[in-house]
Amino acid sequence: MLSIGVDIGGTKIAAGVVDEDGRIIASTTRRTPATDAELIEAGVADAVTELRAQHEVVGVGVGAAGFVDADRRVVRFAANLAWRDRALAEHLETATGLPVVVENDANAAGWAEYRFGAARDAAHMLMVTVGTGLGGAVVLDGRMLRGSGGFAGEIAHMTAVPDGQWCGCGRRGCLEQYTSGTALVRSAKHRAAIGDPVMEPLVAAAGGDREEITGPLVTRLAQQGDPGSVDLLHDLGTALGRGVASIAALLDPGAIVVGGGVAAAGDLLLEPARAAYEADVTARMHRPMPTWAIAAMGNEAGIVGAADLAR
Repeated sequence: MLSIGVDIGGTKIAAGVVDEDGRIIASTTRRTPATDAELIEAGVADAVTELRAQHEVVGVGVGAAGFVDADRRVVRFAANLAWRDRALAEHLETATGLPVVVENDANAAGWAEYRFGAARDAAHMLMVTVGTGLGGAVVLDGRMLRGSGGFAGEIAHMTAVPDGQWCGCGRRGCLEQYTSGTALVRSAKHRAAIGDPVMEPLVAAAGGDREEITGPLVTRLAQQGDPGSVDLLHDLGTALGRGVASIAALLDPGAIVVGGGVAAAGDLLLEPARAAYEADVTARMHRPMPTWAIAAMGNEAGIVGAADLAR
């Protein structure tokens, strides 16, 4: 039984035909016209039409960045795409003639890791995606946690530092402001601007211009042993571990999966996160510690998870 998964990002629509074992057997992409909801839907429908011409599929799952209602039909709000209370599932069903399920993109990626990836042996999983922003997905007792309105798992906007950094959501001190690729780069540029000598190799690698520092550059230098870059990832990992420890007080996950672009740093991120978690989590001397792992599904996670949820 085949289904189609669609991952809608800020610049690209990626779609694939996925089998029951989570394998993508055909794929295609389209550009995302981010400011026009109807054109986004037209791009998705066109990709689905291309894929189903060669494969018999039972439905479509769409991973969408933003707040998706609990019925998995309507995108209530997306910060970077033109969706405001958009009946996305209904519109795509009309355009494709197939049943459609819409899921938050982080949930879709998390479901792929739970079913086929780094958490496939766990019943209780927390996934955090550390990219430009911070995403989260929660599986408890084998079920995706969506909450009453579909907004569960939005760990990015837990308060980490009262009256801290302003966040794009309009509040201050959100966890995302300390545990994301954006936070990593901001910290690097700030330390370079105040003349921290340990940042000199990083600035040099950026062509002498601190404004050209990027997250992948920090990761690459850290992997090469640059002390300043290692320190930046250590600070981010520590903030992540402390945030996850607060989440664990409520959810008690058995597996914690870290994905997103910053996860390319591997143990340079994971080890300080795990250490901070174990130092901060409640009743640490008396509770089993969860496994920590880097996400295994890579860029395919959103497609695979969305397709499996549709199936």
